[in-house]
Amino acid sequence: MRKLFLLALTVCMLLGTAVAQAAQITDVKWGVDKSNVLRLVVDITDTAGYSVELAGSKLKLTVNAKAAGQVPKVKKIKSTLADELRVVDGGSFTEVHLPLNRQIASSDYRAFVLKKDPQTGRPFRVVLDITADKTTGVVNNGAVSSSKATTKPSTGTTGKSAATVSSGRTNGGTAQVSNKPVVGSRPVKSSANEGKAPTGTSEAKVVKAGSSSTSEPKVVKAGSSSTSEPKVVKVGSSSTSESKANVKTDKNSTATKEELPLAIKAKTKFRTGGGIKGKIITLDPGHGGSDPGAIGASGLKEKQITLEISMRVKELLEKEGAKVYMTRTTDKDVYGPNASDRAELQARVNVAEKYNSDLFVSLHINSSVNKSVGGFSSYYYPKTANQSHLANAIQDKIDNNFAEDNLGVRQANLNVVKRCSMPATLLEMCFISNPKEEKLMKSRWFQKKTARLIVEGVENYFD
Repeated sequence: MRKLFLLALTVCMLLGTAVAQAAQITDVKWGVDKSNVLRLVVDITDTAGYSVELAGSKLKLTVNAKAAGQVPKVKKIKSTLADELRVVDGGSFTEVHLPLNRQIASSDYRAFVLKKDPQTGRPFRVVLDITADKTTGVVNNGAVSSSKATTKPSTGTTGKSAATVSSGRTNGGTAQVSNKPVVGSRPVKSSANEGKAPTGTSEAKVVKAGSSSTSEPKVVKAGSSSTSEPKVVKVGSSSTSESKANVKTDKNSTATKEELPLAIKAKTKFRTGGGIKGKIITLDPGHGGSDPGAIGASGLKEKQITLEISMRVKELLEKEGAKVYMTRTTDKDVYGPNASDRAELQARVNVAEKYNSDLFVSLHINSSVNKSVGGFSSYYYPKTANQSHLANAIQDKIDNNFAEDNLGVRQANLNVVKRCSMPATLLEMCFISNPKEEKLMKSRWFQKKTARLIVEGVENYFD
């Protein structure tokens, strides 16, 4: 009897420990930046999935974590868009309701995540920016003092808000569909290791220079798809207008000042026809190194699957006569551990540009707070008709040969597909949050079949 009692006590203690270690929301904050962008920030003790839903004039952010007792249920907001936010307990998850003063479009908001930063003490954060009333004005005691309002959808911002959050990377290029239940891609701090030389593969050589001529916005992660991430600042300058950052180049070196990588411009025009033989293709296995990407219930990491499938795609493409480069071939960051959003993503684009690629394909795994959500989806940025042609060629092959849901092809303001000069697409290969699909993606059968269908899609694109 005593043994049974001790066994029961041990089980209770283990369960208690598991509950205590579960992600918990510690605060929900808001801020309005100088451009009148309303930002909501949810502080969480550990990584957690999220989704964003828009219904008429109601915007709802759902986070897969329980709110602590000290989090207020209602907070007043000084914004042209809303007067208050409400925190609603959903049991194992929490909903942040934002009753809006008017209806907005799905392109008027974007969500992303920021990684826990031990140096500054900032926790893991889910950030939601509402850009519907973006202006060129300035903030004065919480109120915007500008009459130049615009309803043009914002493509991103790094403006510092009252919530005091720094910019971060959302999915290595993977976007969060702002109005779909998805989890963010890579969240990182914005000022660490920005001068470190790229690691993980010799192909990812970064050219250091002053500032770049581009300042396009990045996005949030697919499935992470009509998405967008924090705004990309001009290469060579930081979000705080400083052009350089103090970083360590490796564990044994001292801190040195280095500039961000300058975007490499392609020397030759990309080719779009004539078969796959002789074509130059760059593959980008999402995440890697210090960034695990999305994590499944079993502990499976997105970075593991994307690399495994990418290596199989490389092998098959080379058998067809293509020349293939990889942004990474091992479990390492492309630019450097804990690099800024813009540095890491630009380093991936630079690989494709350096080798004058005809094609760029970024591979990712999706995630959602809804464990029943699953399927494949493809994303592109509409630079030319070639972009959608590529995304559809791969998506169609997968749809015709897989029993998993077809979530379709979508436009997305994803950094890695937008900033490439050649046709590019980002593929989300099922949901690691879906128990059935997580088990599936562990299998060699799934990995081989997915790789083969991607290659067949690429072949169709060039035919």
